[in-house]
Amino acid sequence: MFNSMAEMVAQAAATNQSLHEVVLRAETAHSDLSRTELRRRMQRRLEVMRHSAEQGITEPVTSLSGISGGNAHRLWNWLQTNQPLTGPILSRSVARAMPVNEVNAGMGCIVATPTAGSAGILPGVLLTLQEAYGFSDDELVNALFTAAGIGTVIVHRAHVSGAAGGCQAETGSAAAMAAGAAVELLGGSPEQSAQAVAITLKNMLGLVCDPVAGLVEVPCVKRNAAGAAQCFVAVDLALAGVESVIPPDEVIDAMASIGRNMDSRFKETAQGGLAATPTGKKLIKLVWEQKS
Repeated sequence: MFNSMAEMVAQAAATNQSLHEVVLRAETAHSDLSRTELRRRMQRRLEVMRHSAEQGITEPVTSLSGISGGNAHRLWNWLQTNQPLTGPILSRSVARAMPVNEVNAGMGCIVATPTAGSAGILPGVLLTLQEAYGFSDDELVNALFTAAGIGTVIVHRAHVSGAAGGCQAETGSAAAMAAGAAVELLGGSPEQSAQAVAITLKNMLGLVCDPVAGLVEVPCVKRNAAGAAQCFVAVDLALAGVESVIPPDEVIDAMASIGRNMDSRFKETAQGGLAATPTGKKLIKLVWEQKS
C-alpha cells in the first residue's frame, strides 16, 4: 500500500486529505471491498478491542500458566480512589492496555495490533482518548485506519515481530501506530503524525524480546503499559511542533537494522534477558512441569 511515511504524508498533502482518508482510499483501490464494508470490518475490530479492554478491568483475568494476570483490575480499582502521578489520561490508558494482554494470555479474543504481544497499546490509547474527549466510534475507526497505514509502512521497511526484530518491533511499532493515530485524532497534521511515529520509535530502539518461559506474558503485559506511556510523550511533543532530527522513514530503517543485528537470544527465544535470570529459569521449570 505505502512504502514510506514520506509517501503517505505527501499524498495527504497533495490531495488535502487526512491520513486515514488516504489509507482508506488506497485500501479500497487494492481490495475487492467497498468503503462501507471496510469501515464495517474496522468497527467490528474496535468492538473486540473494547471488549477485551473492559473484560480485564472489570474482573481479574489470569493466564493459563498462572504467571500473569489480575494487575489491570488491581490498577483500575486503585485509580478509583487515588490520584495517579501520571494523571488521569495516561494512567487510564495504561490500565486499559494491560488487560488486553491478560485476556490474550487467558486465551480470550483480542485484535493483534500489530501482534498479540503488543495488542494492548492501541486500544488503551484510543479508548481512553474517546473517554476523555468524547470522540465517536466513527472517529476512532478513522484513527484505526491511520494506525493501519503506519503499520503497513513499518511492515514494508522493517519488522513487527519479536522473533524478527525484538520487542522494539512489537511494542515499538504498536506505540508508534498509536501515536500517529492519536495525533490525527487530536487535530494534528499528517506531518505531525509522522513525527510522532519517529519520536516514539526512537525512544524504543533496541528493546529486546525476552519472554519468560517463552510465553507472551512476562514482561509483555507491563511493556504494553510502557508503550502507551511512550506514545503519549511523543504525541505531546509532535503536537507542540517538536520534530525528529532523523526523518521517520530513517528511524524505521534504523529499527530494522538493529533487529537484523540483534543477538538471537533477545528475539523471542527465551534464552536471554529476563528469561535467563534465576527467577526466569525457575518459572520456565514451574510452567512446563505443570503442563507435562
